[in-house]
Amino acid sequence: MAAPDEHSQRWKTALILLGLIALVGFIDNTFLTWLFLGVVYALALPEAMRLFRTAESTLYLYAGGLWLLGLFYPHPTDLIFGAAAIFGSLLAYNKRLEIRAFFPLLYPTAGMLFLWMLYRDFGMISLFWILIIVALTDVGAYYTGRKLGKTPFSPTSPKKTLEGVFGGIAAGTLGGALLMMGHKGILLSAILIALLTATASVFGDLFESYLKREASVKDSGDILPGHGGILDRIDGYLFASIALYILLKMTGA
Repeated sequence: MAAPDEHSQRWKTALILLGLIALVGFIDNTFLTWLFLGVVYALALPEAMRLFRTAESTLYLYAGGLWLLGLFYPHPTDLIFGAAAIFGSLLAYNKRLEIRAFFPLLYPTAGMLFLWMLYRDFGMISLFWILIIVALTDVGAYYTGRKLGKTPFSPTSPKKTLEGVFGGIAAGTLGGALLMMGHKGILLSAILIALLTATASVFGDLFESYLKREASVKDSGDILPGHGGILDRIDGYLFASIALYILLKMTGA
């Protein structure tokens, strides 16, 4: 059970973050949104490097270049493959590099680029959808797990229960589908998109738990008082963004 001071810290940090996100969403400016997501990415990258146990400083150059190109290039997610080819070439040429140094260019880079692509291709409404779906999935899983949780979900995250996961996915699906239906007007399509996006967010959170267990750390960082690191807060979004983008493309939204 968290101490009262810790709860207070968590609430203060959460309110500040929500206020900042609401401001960016209200302004809805392309450059500002790119810059905001870029700051999140810049803070998440060193946390990922810590989890993958790499200190390869050239990753910052790759990441900065990828994000800058993403502002102008029509399909930023393609840049990941370009980075992979370049890194693979350097790895083969210079044995000093470790293969693990490439992993932060996949996580969190891919998820952040897909978040940016969501905004670029589908507008601020898509970021609102993913915010609500992932938030409801987290909250639903927490409260359902506390009330009904009995069956362990995965050894990677012992506190998660199957009942909690199902409750979270149900909450994310219901809330997300209702919001999306108002825009898309097709109930079945909205339910499917929300369901798969909520499910992806669960495994994004589970993947983060796996990385932390492998690195023997409790949190990915300590930049957010009462919450831990940036990756601790965006892990579900990094997987959900990929799922939502692909599903919106497939359904012709």
